[in-house]
Amino acid sequence: MKHNPLANISIVLTETTLPANIGSTARAMMTMGLQHLLLVNPKHPIDDTSIAFAKGGAVLLEQAIIYPTLSKALSSQSLVIAASARSRHTPRPMLTPDSAATLIKTFSQAQPSARIAIVFGREDRGLTNAELALADYHLQIPANPNYPVLNVASSVQVIASYLYQHLSCAEVLPNSAQHPLMLRSEWDSPPITHAEKQALINALLELFGAVELSQSDKLPKLTSRLWRLAARLQLDKTEHQLLMALAFQLQKRLSTPPS
Repeated sequence: MKHNPLANISIVLTETTLPANIGSTARAMMTMGLQHLLLVNPKHPIDDTSIAFAKGGAVLLEQAIIYPTLSKALSSQSLVIAASARSRHTPRPMLTPDSAATLIKTFSQAQPSARIAIVFGREDRGLTNAELALADYHLQIPANPNYPVLNVASSVQVIASYLYQHLSCAEVLPNSAQHPLMLRSEWDSPPITHAEKQALINALLELFGAVELSQSDKLPKLTSRLWRLAARLQLDKTEHQLLMALAFQLQKRLSTPPS
């Protein structure tokens, strides 16, 4: 069986106050394939609110392990990363979610049986300096500097998403390889708006209807395909005006009876 590095990662919540945050964390973990939830001295026990917020992740609440101190929770962990929104007196190497996922992937490949912990602090004040000192690395989620405040479960969701993208054995976004991203590089006129794209598609649908092709079996899913074509073309406003003028003139000629 292929090694799943996500199975070696534990999410550690430190002295969580709200049971809802524990439940939401379990849901975020389940969504991204993380299995191990460790709770350090939670202020309230897992309750019905936790279960309600966990949704399909309630099984992780049943398996969660509660520890009296952070030190005990980390005792079997070989790599510890602490999430913190603030720089501290004794700094550690600072990671982003992306670089943390890359680091964990490299570490897991070298040490496939080693345990890894990502630690999150209290809702109101995060982790103390003494707790941050227990970590090998610190992790910070880039955010608006005027309000860099994320709910603990939201922080878990962001970081877990990067972990799944980098570490999952499953294929992430399978259609991405089939449909490579292509973005127009040269613009001599502003891009069209969604409303202008809609107007063009409506005009084209009228043309197809005028020549009795809109319901043709040879053109299945016509509207959907026109939307995809418009997305691929990435028209600017000048090009849009040309096509709209052409559609108007064609529609005019088709609707004018022959003399």
